[in-house]
Amino acid sequence: GESEQPEPLTYAALDAGARRIASGLRERRLTRAGAVAIMLPTGLGYFFSFLGILQAGGIPVPIYPPARPTQIEEHLRRHVRILNNAKVHLLITVPEAKAIGHLLQAQVPSLRAVLTVEDLSGVTDTALRPRLRGRDIAFLQYTSGSTGDPKGVILSHADLLANIRAMGEAVGLQPSDVFVSWLPLYHDMGLIGAWMGCLYYGLPLVVMSPLSFLARPSRWLWAIHRHRGTFSASPNFGYELCLHKVDDSEIQGLDLSSWRYAFNGAEPVSPDTLERFAQRFAGYGLRAEAMAPVYGLAEAGVGLAFPPAGRGALIDCIDRAPFTQAGQARPVPCDQPGVLRIVACGRPLPGYRVRVVDPGGNPLSERREGRLEFRGPSATRGYYNNPQATDRLYRGGWLDTGDRAYLAAGDVYLTGRVKDMIIRGGRNFYPYELEQAVGDLPGIRKGCVVAFATRDPDTASERLVVVAETRETGAAQLALLRQAVLERSLDILPPDDITTLILTEPESLKAMRKEDPVALLELALKKADGAGSNSDVRKLLVPAIMSA
Repeated sequence: GESEQPEPLTYAALDAGARRIASGLRERRLTRAGAVAIMLPTGLGYFFSFLGILQAGGIPVPIYPPARPTQIEEHLRRHVRILNNAKVHLLITVPEAKAIGHLLQAQVPSLRAVLTVEDLSGVTDTALRPRLRGRDIAFLQYTSGSTGDPKGVILSHADLLANIRAMGEAVGLQPSDVFVSWLPLYHDMGLIGAWMGCLYYGLPLVVMSPLSFLARPSRWLWAIHRHRGTFSASPNFGYELCLHKVDDSEIQGLDLSSWRYAFNGAEPVSPDTLERFAQRFAGYGLRAEAMAPVYGLAEAGVGLAFPPAGRGALIDCIDRAPFTQAGQARPVPCDQPGVLRIVACGRPLPGYRVRVVDPGGNPLSERREGRLEFRGPSATRGYYNNPQATDRLYRGGWLDTGDRAYLAAGDVYLTGRVKDMIIRGGRNFYPYELEQAVGDLPGIRKGCVVAFATRDPDTASERLVVVAETRETGAAQLALLRQAVLERSLDILPPDDITTLILTEPESLKAMRKEDPVALLELALKKADGAGSNSDVRKLLVPAIMSA
């Protein structure tokens, strides 16, 4: 809620709130399997709406809410592709969005009304709940669509139950466990992993707003302390935020000894972050064995690979040259110069299988990098109303994750996304290592660096663009930063055609790359105007913007 004091929600109250929403939806003639979008912040209304849609026989479609009310109109326009792809009948959202409902309806023919939780919270009727089958769609999880081809992952009730059961078995859930979460409810990690998992196993779930966490990360740690949380999860950036934004004075008396599973997933896991977080909070009772890098994807529900309980982080040190040149993950001593450190993201959940294949679909041996594929009881049957993308998803009964990895001693070692891989000089690179290295430079905002490749229209070759944020504004300081970024880049990539661009506004580049790459490119283009020696960035970004 709005304060540090918890607002208890019982199962009975959850059911009653969901029934009221279901009654309101039936009054508005929601048909069976009709899609209803939810664009709400974390709160009671979200829980009531999601289950209410299910009780009315509809299909929930979570979409992320705007950070500020002033962004609502622009924000909703970005979701038009998703709303049209799902053929959404109704949208449940905040009161501020109702004023522009008619504009949205003009762009989404299937949309009949834009409603609030209050609009739907009338008298509860006595209609019977729909009879559902395991194969029926439980909800649609969109992994893209605000700027391109919408991909709504179809997740059935059977899919969710299978994935939740497998995750529970893998971590050894106990009746005394407590899950503490700030994760957004529109994201599978917060929705399925935290909320639905706790619903299924009957565990207490302590939920806080993502905005509350971002404003003061120590609130997350204190919530674990107060409620004796045993499970909690975050993408890597959340752990980094605690390292950089939590002062020792804020956490005097903090006790994290109850935390036995600190999941780290949903984005590349940094070995440096794992080690520094464990070291920093060891003095507050956190055990290093609690650090648990995990791997999952919406196409599997949420989880696919978890580490054994109590093992802690496992980091593989490999020789850079044979890996970038031939995809061979050859182990070397960790103190060897130029070593690559890759995090183990766990072993396949019970009932799931993984394999790594070459471009022809042939399975590769251990420690050979390739495309990661999986089979399992929760593998999606495809993308909603997108047969072309669905056709590309499966190959010989195996689902293509879109990630690259290698296997070693049963563990999955993620190396990067297929679409993010940069090929330069016959060698393969991923942007994450470079982004982290540049982010470690003094004067650069850590976690606010983006590296990507784009085609040079003059030479028809691929060039690398590094975009970094800083609060420095002086010309001399910016020139020194550009040189430092260039030198750090050359330590990792071949020394040709690297263009750097420094942004001085604190834009959220990481979020922009994931949610709206067009906005990122447009921002970089705007900053490139008049950038002096870096003005050639404009001709690199124009084709990229037009392509996107």
